[in-house]
Amino acid sequence: MRGRVHLRKANRPPTGEVFSVSGVQTSLTDDVRARTRRYAISMAVRTACVLGAIVAHGPLRWTLFVGAVILPYIAVVVANGGREPNRTNSPPPVILPLRTQLPPVGREDRS
Repeated sequence: MRGRVHLRKANRPPTGEVFSVSGVQTSLTDDVRARTRRYAISMAVRTACVLGAIVAHGPLRWTLFVGAVILPYIAVVVANGGREPNRTNSPPPVILPLRTQLPPVGREDRS
């Protein structure tokens, strides 16, 4: 056991609850990645609808066809919807009191 150090691996999430000390949103890169992932999943479902409409018969075919037509619009609206709102229970912003500037030292008006 001599010289053994236990370090947490960087790729594992920390154990326990993580507290936020600011109201900072997720990074723009993470936000774009999440929206791209949602769009790709929606397009995968659309592809499944198109393939299902080719194979299916009866009312199921038309339901899958309508899903394949409508899903691109929904996917684009969701992907371009903007950033996710900050949902963390962050503390309120600190508002500092207004401080006025003091007059310069040693400069007195001599009339």
